[in-house]
Amino acid sequence: MAYDVVVIGQGAAGSAALYHLARRGKRVLGLERFTAGHDRASSHGQTRIIRLGYFEHPSYVPLVRSAYAMWHDLQSASGETLLHITGIAEMGHPDSELVRGTLASSRQHDLPHDILDAKELMRRYPAFNLPDDFVAVMQPDGGYVMAERAVATHLRLAKDLGADIRQGERVIAIEPHGDGVRIVMQDETFDAGSVIVAAGAWAKTLLPDLPVNLSATRQALMWFDPADPAPFREPHFPVWMLESEYGIHYGFPFSDDEGLKIAKHHHAQEVVDAETYDRNVNAKDGFLIRQAISQFMPQANGAARASKTCLYTMTDDGDFILDRVPGAPQIVIASPCSGHGFKFSPVIGEVLADLATSGETKHDVARFGLGRF
Repeated sequence: MAYDVVVIGQGAAGSAALYHLARRGKRVLGLERFTAGHDRASSHGQTRIIRLGYFEHPSYVPLVRSAYAMWHDLQSASGETLLHITGIAEMGHPDSELVRGTLASSRQHDLPHDILDAKELMRRYPAFNLPDDFVAVMQPDGGYVMAERAVATHLRLAKDLGADIRQGERVIAIEPHGDGVRIVMQDETFDAGSVIVAAGAWAKTLLPDLPVNLSATRQALMWFDPADPAPFREPHFPVWMLESEYGIHYGFPFSDDEGLKIAKHHHAQEVVDAETYDRNVNAKDGFLIRQAISQFMPQANGAARASKTCLYTMTDDGDFILDRVPGAPQIVIASPCSGHGFKFSPVIGEVLADLATSGETKHDVARFGLGRF
């Protein structure tokens, strides 16, 4: 059977692309090498932060604004609660990348925000222990998205709209021919007008001639049991990020089901092979996370209830890739990751559907083209 579009990968980006294509009535096939919601890549771990004042660069703000609206639309369409608004505290020295970048985005786009000194931040949220020279940028629109539930929701709705969803299906090769593309599997082939490669750390395996360097880095996530969970519960505790001499750490309010999730952004910056990396959390991982919380949030530094690893798929500049492959425009590459892509997934799905069907999109994604490399 021939399809309009084949989507390879069913994580955050791939599942959203499948949904948007199915909504448009396209004949679409979704292929996943592992299982839905698997824990070998980048879209698991219960929760992901969402925030408007984007410290990475102000140009992300219009895209994340669109994502907020689409998260609400997805909730309405599915009946699922996916988006939780708690506010976000982004803390550090006034000259830190996190604070400076968040303020630059907030001011450029006139986003609601407050700047608190350390004393006022700790008055509001006594669980924090900040140095006197730290400040916090408070954004009321920050919060978190339920990660695995969001992927499952996109896939469920896509299937309900007629998408062919398959798991445990490994792609061997992608072969452009004429104006279309052939997807070669172990025992069969599929022809399509275009293909979206949203395979994360496996993208270069599928597209070895892609003119960009992608590296998989190993991350660790931990869930803690504070002696007293009360100060860490919603609505008395926000999503947070904190930059210090130890790097950038982040976390979420306490959940009775999961505990208190805390991690270090970019962790040990350890480049790994996605096929063989160590998926167990070890003592060094725990040290990298605890060294910050023991100082800045000591009541959180309790017993670890659970731990997991995941992958960041990094570009050299830390920005996304959303583009058609040079010389083969029927192949769309999606790497909306580098450790900060999940929050964008509904709008990324729309962008990918646009590029795969018409070659252009109303969203400004010029920053994410392959030509920059």
